[in-house]
Amino acid sequence: MLHTRVTSGIIRTALVGFGISGQVFHAPLLAGNSHFSLEAIVTGDAERSQTAQQRYPQARLFASWDDLIHRIDDGKLAIDLIVLGTPPALHARQAHEATERNIHLVVDKPFAANADCAAQMIAEAEQASTVLTVFHNRRWDGDFLTLKRLLAEEKLGQVRSFESRFEWWRPAGFGNWRDRVTLAEGGGLLLDLGSHLIDQAIQLFGPVLEATAELTRYSDPHLSDSDEDAFVSLLHENGVRSRLWMNGQAAQPAPRFHLLGNQAAFTCWGLDNQEPALASGILPGDNTYGMTPQTQWGSLGKEETSQPIPHERGNYPAFYQQLARALLEGDDAPVDAHEALTVLRLIDDLHARFRVRNA
Repeated sequence: MLHTRVTSGIIRTALVGFGISGQVFHAPLLAGNSHFSLEAIVTGDAERSQTAQQRYPQARLFASWDDLIHRIDDGKLAIDLIVLGTPPALHARQAHEATERNIHLVVDKPFAANADCAAQMIAEAEQASTVLTVFHNRRWDGDFLTLKRLLAEEKLGQVRSFESRFEWWRPAGFGNWRDRVTLAEGGGLLLDLGSHLIDQAIQLFGPVLEATAELTRYSDPHLSDSDEDAFVSLLHENGVRSRLWMNGQAAQPAPRFHLLGNQAAFTCWGLDNQEPALASGILPGDNTYGMTPQTQWGSLGKEETSQPIPHERGNYPAFYQQLARALLEGDDAPVDAHEALTVLRLIDDLHARFRVRNA
């Protein structure tokens, strides 16, 4: 779709939300790309505001979304792009108000609380000829890029099944809004982490023919009705079966990826290291950024004859590099919002057919 380009040469950006999403992912990636200028940061938390001011002194700080919009409307702040690192229940309203001001958008996943909201966001952006893209950064995980390479090289023969997991040991919960929001508000691991895992599976193996789910909650059901442990099985149209696990209460996690073909298998453990690297202050320009140590490489082959396989370098900066080309030169967005909508529609269907069981 044709969209309006940014003509100023520098993409003036406002980051809304300075929790994990804003602090760890978006702010460092934006700061590391010379095509973007971080003009404003929105956070209502005093401690986060202080951190933002220390790290990005050139950015103006706002305590709320409404404060940001008011400053844009009174002509005292020019913004080309807004990055939404806010809870999914807020995305529809915020996207609407940004789009009607002809401001381009990056929306963190989950894209929205439900597919209807996401579809409306897309329709409004298309009408306004603005870019709307979704931060599916896990497409640029080093282990996922390695999987794509192995499939392209046909190293496993005919693929039969794919297992993918996000598991860790966090029995007290996230310690943020995710512990409290309901399914209707965009809560639960199926929507939060499932957005990543389902998107990755579809990127690898294409459209889904059938889908089932098992959804469980362990904590107080009066606090929320959202799932804390989710399993999804997808049958792709090409015959591959994807089995996806999301669990924040796994004392010993299983393999991150386990891919079986008729000639070989690939297995790897542990999560991509870009998130902890960014959280520790390692920036994309560092020569160690995105590199997986040899001790953490996955293995390819058959039983005792399998061999360690070097991982591709993780590349979250590629998202904003492609976004800059989209906004300045008219190229495609880094993630097609319609693809993110397909994922949301599948999740909505699973929520409608499979209720959350209280354990």
